[in-house]
Amino acid sequence: MQFLFQEDFFPGGLQVQDDLDAPFERFRALYPVQKLAIPYALELLQGVMRNVDRIDTLIRNSASNWRIERIASTDRNILRIAVCEMLFSADAPDQVVINEAVEIAKRYGTEESSSFVNGVLDAVRVVIRGNGEAVGTESDTLTQT
Repeated sequence: MQFLFQEDFFPGGLQVQDDLDAPFERFRALYPVQKLAIPYALELLQGVMRNVDRIDTLIRNSASNWRIERIASTDRNILRIAVCEMLFSADAPDQVVINEAVEIAKRYGTEESSSFVNGVLDAVRVVIRGNGEAVGTESDTLTQT
């Protein structure tokens, strides 16, 4: 989340980057990342960055009366990560993803962040599953566009 938060402040917001190794290593030099978490963190970051338009559309359509740009950067990036996991990770059930996102929002967001994140992600879940979107299929993996 911290990496995406940082990248979100560059002009134009998140940009698709094919190779995140160098920027992620620079980030790791400033902020320690548990060694076992590095492969999944990179996979998740690539998934978010390569699919940011699709992810942001789902968030935008599920966050009634909120433009994506107006959502606090912390909340926006928590939502992006969770939506990415809901779309592409077969290992994490939606409710687990939502619960983890809410806990992160409680820790890093505002007083209202956790309920906002919970509401938006529940709405995204309904849209994704209502459309019958499968998770973790060969044609729709975490790091594909």
